[in-house]
Amino acid sequence: MNTLAWFAFASLAAWVWLLLGQGFFWRTDQRLPPTTRGPGHAREATAGGPRVPVAGHARDEEPGFPVGGHAREEPGAWPRVVIVVPARDEAGVLPLSLPSLLAQDYPGVAEVVLVDDGSTDGTGALAVELADRCGGLPLTVASPGEPEPGWTGKLWALRHGMALARARGPEFLLLTDADIAHEPDSLRLLVSAAVGNDLDLVSQMARLRVESMWERLVVPAFVYFFAQLYPFRRINRARPRATAAAGGCVLLRTETAVAAGVPESIRQAVIDDVSLARAVRRAGGRIWLGLAERVDSVRPYPGLGELWRMVARSAYAQLRHSPLLLLGTVAGLVVVYLVPPVALAAGAAAGNAPAAWAGGGAWAAMTGSYVPMLRYYRQPLWLAPLLPFTAFLYLLMTVDSAVLHHRGRGAAWKGRTYARPEAAPDR
Repeated sequence: MNTLAWFAFASLAAWVWLLLGQGFFWRTDQRLPPTTRGPGHAREATAGGPRVPVAGHARDEEPGFPVGGHAREEPGAWPRVVIVVPARDEAGVLPLSLPSLLAQDYPGVAEVVLVDDGSTDGTGALAVELADRCGGLPLTVASPGEPEPGWTGKLWALRHGMALARARGPEFLLLTDADIAHEPDSLRLLVSAAVGNDLDLVSQMARLRVESMWERLVVPAFVYFFAQLYPFRRINRARPRATAAAGGCVLLRTETAVAAGVPESIRQAVIDDVSLARAVRRAGGRIWLGLAERVDSVRPYPGLGELWRMVARSAYAQLRHSPLLLLGTVAGLVVVYLVPPVALAAGAAAGNAPAAWAGGGAWAAMTGSYVPMLRYYRQPLWLAPLLPFTAFLYLLMTVDSAVLHHRGRGAAWKGRTYARPEAAPDR
């Protein structure tokens, strides 16, 4: 066998391992965990200590979610929740997202705190106008001023919003981005899942908008790659082997946030959601992460440029700003995603049967593993064989992220640049 065939077999072996040994990352069945009691009853897990009981809604048990301890049934009481929304120049999406939060049909006491993080487009005034027009949950709009040194903008806004929220004495905080729209029962289901399963952090990866051609090519792959890096099943085990969260929708137990020292303990993090999850885990908290069914991002990414900036602003931070990790990532993307179609085409043209068969097998495995994510996003399956092209785009975005970082323009977002931000800490 020649060099091309060896690379093709290496790619095929990598795909066999990814499909069977990486937490079944390609499956999309990790959805919001159900409680085991119907309305008016609660579940209290004794294994992790007593929790305040809450009413739940019985649903079929999802595979892969651990429920530990012994449960007992008693009347439920809905805990107080404060929804914290950091917002910077979000006037374009706020009319689509904020009314959905104000309209939550939560049976307990809940309110919304929107933190206007130095917006120049009238975000704060628009939020007040929407609340007056739509009614619903009480809304407080606050502004923390410019971030102090050592803080990223979003975490600075969350610091201010969480401090205001804690003064209300909530048991839970819902941290949700300004571009995230929630179905009316979203908060109720999140709280039911958290208390009914004795969880300290429940995070849903919002379904991103997929309308333009570039969104169809890039967005489902973005979630696919995230799940490959942080397999949801491994995160959701009773003894987790990975830790992550999705920052657009995070329900966090207040006492756990205090114990974890967040957001102060992660104030420099650009990848704030992963950093938050790790801080909660270090404090002994239980975490769940999965795909959303009733939580959607309304932010448009119509062109490649917008999607490119979304990925490039944090890709190198995820690699801890390490040239060696960057080199390894580029090599891995080439072997795993780019070699299969090249080996198939070149092997078939040159009569190199081993290279063609191994490359074709790796490409078929890759394509098949991508199908569940395309179905989740309700996209045509003919996009699945194009995953190597999308992976090549992500390779270029990652390299560009490193170039921007070394030019002092890394992690630029909405007029702010964090020249040397911290990556998500490991411990």
